[in-house]
Amino acid sequence: MNDMENETTEQCTKDWQKSMCTWGKQIHCHGSGGAIYVLGFIGALYYYWTTSASVWAGFIGLFKAIFWPAFLVYGLFKFLGL
Repeated sequence: MNDMENETTEQCTKDWQKSMCTWGKQIHCHGSGGAIYVLGFIGALYYYWTTSASVWAGFIGLFKAIFWPAFLVYGLFKFLGL
C-alpha cells in the first residue's frame, strides 16, 4: 500500500471508531411500545376470530388485528370530528 491509501484507510477507521463511540450515546431504546402492540394484536386477533362467521371474515380479522392502531386512530378522529 502506498502512503495515500494508508492515510485514507486510517482516516476511515478513525471516522468509523468516532461514529461508533457517539452512536451508543445518541440512541435510546425503550422496548415497551412493542410489547403493548403485541398485546393489542393478540387481543384484537382473539376478538376478531371469535366473532367471525366465516373463513373470509377470519382473514379480514387477521388484517384488522395487524393494523389495529390505524383503525383506532381513525375511529378517534372520526369521533372527534377531525
